[in-house]
Amino acid sequence: MTFRIAVGGIHTECSTSSPVLMRPEDFRVLRGPDLLSAETFSFLPNPDVALLPLLHARAVPGGPLARDTYEGFKAEFLDLLKASLPLDGLYLAMHGAMNVEGMDDAEGDWISAARSVVGPDIPVAASYDLHGNVTQRIIDQLDIFAAYRTAPHIDTRETMVRAWSMLVKTLQTGEKPGVAWAPVPVLLPGERTSTEDEPAKSLYEALSRHDAVPGVWDANLMVGYVWADEPRGTACAVVTGTDKAAAEATAADIARSYWDAREALRFGPVTGPLEEMLDIAQASETRPVILADSGDNPTGGGVGDRADVLKALIARDFQGAVIGGLTDRPAVEACFAAGEGATLSLRIGGALDPASPSVEVSATVVRLDDTGVAGARQAVVTVGGITVILAARRRPYHDIADFTRHGIDPASVRLLVVKSGYLSPELAPIARPNLMALTDGVINQDIERLPNERRRRPSYPFDRDFVYVPQPTSSARWA
Repeated sequence: MTFRIAVGGIHTECSTSSPVLMRPEDFRVLRGPDLLSAETFSFLPNPDVALLPLLHARAVPGGPLARDTYEGFKAEFLDLLKASLPLDGLYLAMHGAMNVEGMDDAEGDWISAARSVVGPDIPVAASYDLHGNVTQRIIDQLDIFAAYRTAPHIDTRETMVRAWSMLVKTLQTGEKPGVAWAPVPVLLPGERTSTEDEPAKSLYEALSRHDAVPGVWDANLMVGYVWADEPRGTACAVVTGTDKAAAEATAADIARSYWDAREALRFGPVTGPLEEMLDIAQASETRPVILADSGDNPTGGGVGDRADVLKALIARDFQGAVIGGLTDRPAVEACFAAGEGATLSLRIGGALDPASPSVEVSATVVRLDDTGVAGARQAVVTVGGITVILAARRRPYHDIADFTRHGIDPASVRLLVVKSGYLSPELAPIARPNLMALTDGVINQDIERLPNERRRRPSYPFDRDFVYVPQPTSSARWA
């Protein structure tokens, strides 16, 4: 028998403190055959499955989605889903921390709309980022759930395969799984819960042992997304299984383990105020020192256009630093107008968020990078002894190739500055040492100081003197 399975979803995370709304041009959208040919979904072919690709929209994290942007993607997705009927299954590749103007549970809205199309009898599977937020509404629509178990995320593909394999399994065997979850009133940034560091490392390693519990298919610990001031923000345990009691008990065990570890969750790298981190960098005799500008990290929802670190380095007359990168389309366009080799007065920073600091400099254009798409242009400039990579579009600089394409060997520079929290898997191994600056921005690490008007209380670390007992709940579909 050949099973008809539709595939699609939407994947991003959104800081509600960012004033920069996400629009359609911020997304990479895969439709139809392009979805199936994408490396991300290359695991999908199966002799027992007829694939029906719908729409998958993915964007670098940022501010909330403009409502019309979300509604446009959703309408197109639902039209394609309706056209794919009848189905045997639906797989949704999600993130879980999307925020939409005027909406508190965007994924709940998306998944509920999909369920209303496919009906109550079709199994629906979802894969999530461990920094996603979960609600009862989401749980009530799903039969299968799987989330990343690494941060930095090096198991994205493996997680998608887990969700997909469980969906195929239920169709092939007739076993009917369900989902149980247990919210945990803890909400911490990813930088304090990296799976590279204890105690999160051991908590996540334990998930494979929970998978082995009879009646449990897949166990998950969700850290949640702290930079969205919305009621659903929380950590939680989510378990897929065929035994309701076993799934609920496992969810409670995982939830309790995270609660018990909350006070021990700490930053992994050397961390402190910017000036203290620059003192260490300036005195260091090893290279490269890699400094994470944590408050303006675009992969966490930061704007990416703050010039705090550049300004501080200029004040120190620092020699041998590379900043990758700063989002500033007007500065990039000014560099292209001037041409390589030109020296010009340039305002860098604050191009997207008026509250972001900027700096006026005399810059020399050393390289222009034009792929033929104006929004993808980059310009490399020098300001004294500092090299700055400027980008027309918000983007991270987390891979070695982001630098070598400009003739920069990140392993040989004195100081490499990236807008990041914990370092990416490519940069972390070469850092000597790895420093994280507690810089300002819409995702700064001083979370108690961020807008906190709408989250459920009590919640650690906003509140500390309260008692928690896990209360696992199953999906309404399990009945």
